[in-house]
Amino acid sequence: MGVGAQTAQDGLLRPSAAQEQKARVESEWGAEAPGREVGSGQRRVRETWSRRLEFTLACVGYAVGLGNVWRFPYLCYRSGGGAFIIPYLVMVLLCGIPLLLMEYTIGQHTSLGPVHALAKICPLLKGVGVATVVISFLLCTYYNVIITWALYYLFNSFRATFPWQSCNNTWNVVENCSDGFARNATHLESASQQFFDYRLLGMSSGIEQLGNMQWNLFGLLILSWIIVYFCIFKGIKSSGKVVYFTAIFPYVILIILLINNVQLPGAKDGILFFLTPDWSKLLEVQVWVNAAAQIFNSLGIGFGSMISMASYNKFNNNILRDTFIVAVINSVTSIFAGLVIFSAIGYMSHLHNLPIEDIATDGPGLVFVVYPEAFVTMPIAPMWATLFFFMVLCLGVDSQFAMVEVMVVSLMDHWGTGLLQFFRRKELIVLAVCCVAFLLGIPNVTQGGIYFFQLMDHYTAVVSLMFLAFFEVVAVCWFYGVRRLSANYKEMLGTEPSLFFKLCWWVVSPLLVTVILVSSIVRYSPVRYGQTYKYPPWAEGLGWMISLCSIIWIPLAAVHTLYTSKGSFIQRLRSSITPIGEMTTAGSKEQVLKLKLEMYKPPCSISFTENLKLAEESNM
Repeated sequence: MGVGAQTAQDGLLRPSAAQEQKARVESEWGAEAPGREVGSGQRRVRETWSRRLEFTLACVGYAVGLGNVWRFPYLCYRSGGGAFIIPYLVMVLLCGIPLLLMEYTIGQHTSLGPVHALAKICPLLKGVGVATVVISFLLCTYYNVIITWALYYLFNSFRATFPWQSCNNTWNVVENCSDGFARNATHLESASQQFFDYRLLGMSSGIEQLGNMQWNLFGLLILSWIIVYFCIFKGIKSSGKVVYFTAIFPYVILIILLINNVQLPGAKDGILFFLTPDWSKLLEVQVWVNAAAQIFNSLGIGFGSMISMASYNKFNNNILRDTFIVAVINSVTSIFAGLVIFSAIGYMSHLHNLPIEDIATDGPGLVFVVYPEAFVTMPIAPMWATLFFFMVLCLGVDSQFAMVEVMVVSLMDHWGTGLLQFFRRKELIVLAVCCVAFLLGIPNVTQGGIYFFQLMDHYTAVVSLMFLAFFEVVAVCWFYGVRRLSANYKEMLGTEPSLFFKLCWWVVSPLLVTVILVSSIVRYSPVRYGQTYKYPPWAEGLGWMISLCSIIWIPLAAVHTLYTSKGSFIQRLRSSITPIGEMTTAGSKEQVLKLKLEMYKPPCSISFTENLKLAEESNM
């Protein structure tokens, strides 16, 4: 449980001291400071979603991403097939839903991004908020490369004959190329694999040789960032409208693809391979850890995006309903996507007379190598390829602009006034963020870019994330405390969260996150690309530096908090795990300022709770 809020004794602030404390409050709140004057004397009020549905769809679009298509189906069949659904759903209930509700509560109640919100509730671990922003920004620099690949395949789908269909192309290594799958010949590669490696990527022999720029991908990377920019340049006013299409349309395509795939020969075998349970797998601890990790990564807990999006909600929005909607849709989509993927894999297994396990894979290889091969022999192939890669584009864009929004929200929360004075318009701030992310993503579109992409993905989305998630859960569930979190929830929705959520926040979810973190450390293996390429030591060192770019903020901020606090070490430690007053709302700016001033009163001031009553009475 969290440490109780400190009380103060009777007394009054001198007028000069009050002014100093007011300046301190406003400087900490940045552009979102209560009562802060901006521009021509108008108070800057945080914008909100135009409709509740926009928030729900934005969260669904962010949670339902490419991982549902290329990670879950493979993980399911490798972890017991249909039996994996049991640990998966258990982890959704015990870990996914409670922690998603936790992040919604923090974001909606504070109306702040992850940096300021987490700094208020646990000063000692305020670096967690900074770390979530850093990891989201690092992720968006290379995640947009996937959208670039999708655009390349999409434009090549408007052909009667696909360029990945045969070995008679200039980029093919004919002696090693096979029309269709390479069967058991280890020296052969499929035409689809060679198109991905040599035409799309122009792949070099390793990360040591970044080689030349792939100018076609460079141009498409610019186009992908233009698409993302125009989705979010007006903030939630623009992204809230975009999600009506990008969050819903992928389901239309998935349904169409499934209807087509189940009519193909061998589709039934693929679906049965995906769903047939292996009950013995339930006795393996790693299967349960895989289920929890999949939920954690899919819902985006620890990235700060859910906190950011919830911060734009109206104060009394029903976040419990939204939590269940997002979690259920995310889980159902994962299972449904598995049916779509494995029905096509079953068809290819029948067509090439190969075992399904020789075809099934995960990651980019499934979307950009295996599935394009399936389109080659389908009726009306260009139509199916176009629909599929447009779906991949929509799934990628939804997740991408949510991650970019985390950086924009954090900048506006802290330096909003200064940035607006320099850039004049928020649209230019968003443009600057997109331009910086684009520049950092350029190494991914060189000839050695795929190796850099894999390095970034491994040390950002795998290594760093679980550390961040662990410290976030500790900061909120234990230091801030279930009692305070429940009180914030009750203030917004009128009723306290159920005993189930309180138990999950206090014991179950932190325990599961700890198990996942320990398992990740024990089972750590160096990054690889494919089955054979091993990264040189200097590249692994670079990967750890990338990982530390986010993790390092946690100890640095903790040391800063303890150093700047006053008193003995025990007193500093106690104050550093005490929230800076109770979490305040953005509903009444003047009242918020009064309450924030009370948080900083010296021991001669009256208690916080008494002043809270006075503030409420003054506004009646």
